[in-house]
Amino acid sequence: MTLPLLAARRCWHAAINPLHATIYFSPDLAKELAALGVTDPVAVNLASRAAAMGAVGPGTVTATFYNYRHDLLARHLPAVWDTVTPEQVLAARLRAADATLRRLLGPETVESPELAEAADLAMRATEGCTRHARTLYAAHADLPVPEAPHLRLWHATTLLREHRGDGHLAALLLAALDPVEALVSHTATGRGMTAKWIKTIRGWEQSDLDAATGRLRERGILDADGELTEEGKAVRERLEVETDRLDAAPYEHLGEQGLARLAELGSGFVSRAIGAGAFPRDLFGRA
Repeated sequence: MTLPLLAARRCWHAAINPLHATIYFSPDLAKELAALGVTDPVAVNLASRAAAMGAVGPGTVTATFYNYRHDLLARHLPAVWDTVTPEQVLAARLRAADATLRRLLGPETVESPELAEAADLAMRATEGCTRHARTLYAAHADLPVPEAPHLRLWHATTLLREHRGDGHLAALLLAALDPVEALVSHTATGRGMTAKWIKTIRGWEQSDLDAATGRLRERGILDADGELTEEGKAVRERLEVETDRLDAAPYEHLGEQGLARLAELGSGFVSRAIGAGAFPRDLFGRA
């Protein structure tokens, strides 16, 4: 890479992924899908993220989401598509993104030239994305680009989020971390989801987390207190480095100045969104 070390990773974590992820904790999304007959929070989450792939079943989603429990997915898919079509979900999701960003950022920010600039930068970065072996990214890349700047920005962050995510799955396989081990080791870094949310959103039980913790201890990745060992820290860093390598193209295409500006603008929007209550307070951490 010709970019400064970790610049793309920091931008993704600080600006790109959080802007996209506001939708998954938004009451606006629940409201939109409830109006279409989908009221279960898990079904709302699964349908909204999977809809770009069409009326898929649990096997496809288990493969592409990686760290959701298959039994949980099978309870809601493909059944949810009997209530609502993927096209209806995608339209509802975009309406929810509109309402969410307007609520979290405020009308002045949504209509500002800085937000339009960020949208242009993020869309420019997506020009460097590739479709092969990137199922979720490729499905979203087939969707039309919204005209409104704040929705163009959200769409671009969705593409960049799924592009990195698809590459991350390949890196997880190379690291030999199964779905639960990936979650537990990420939580141990202090930057992953808490056990409460892993169980609520991903469907795993405490026994699953305990078993994964035991396997990670046997491999020397976690110590007796559930903290990352030096080897565990190295495993997680190698995982991120490999993900960086697989995800370098969009940010190389954007260039150093463009990336720095996107990080500056996007981080400001994310800070404002977090201040407005975009995410649960207990979402991340070691607890």
